[in-house]
Amino acid sequence: MDAPLPAPSESLVRSWKTATIVASFVAAVELVLLLVAAFLLLARPLSHAIQHHAAASAAASTKADAHAKAREAVLARKVARARRVPAARLPRSKTGVLVLNGNGRTGAASSEAARLRSLHYLVKATGNARRQDYASTVVMYRRGYEGEGARLARDLHVKIVGPLDGLGVSALHGGQLAVVLGAR
Repeated sequence: MDAPLPAPSESLVRSWKTATIVASFVAAVELVLLLVAAFLLLARPLSHAIQHHAAASAAASTKADAHAKAREAVLARKVARARRVPAARLPRSKTGVLVLNGNGRTGAASSEAARLRSLHYLVKATGNARRQDYASTVVMYRRGYEGEGARLARDLHVKIVGPLDGLGVSALHGGQLAVVLGAR
């Protein structure tokens, strides 16, 4: 039969443990060195690739923005051509204006009439609008006097211009335009 194996000596076990710890430490150091070397080798090309991609994206978005702005400009020109306002045919001194107070402030129509006279408009009449809650001032024109209405709106810095709405031609007292004063 086989004889039992002798027990390993204490020094043999201790040297085996030490060798294992040393080998593990050396492996860990090698791993760290390999990772640092890989980072150093790959960092620069990766950095250049990222910068190149960012520059290409910026150039593409700038190109897209330029194309979008060009399309907007073309559309604006088309709208402007389609919406050409005819030139005013009457001089200001022969353009009759009805001034109506639509904001509820006492004397607003009279003050605006004085301003219009200083701009050489012919004020036909002043009065109160049916409502006193207009938020914005409105310029309205009789049919055929769109150019005069646009000119008056420019002179008064009014953004809302349109054909007569809610007013009959007879209410204009022989004038061509009406201004309804709003809160702004």
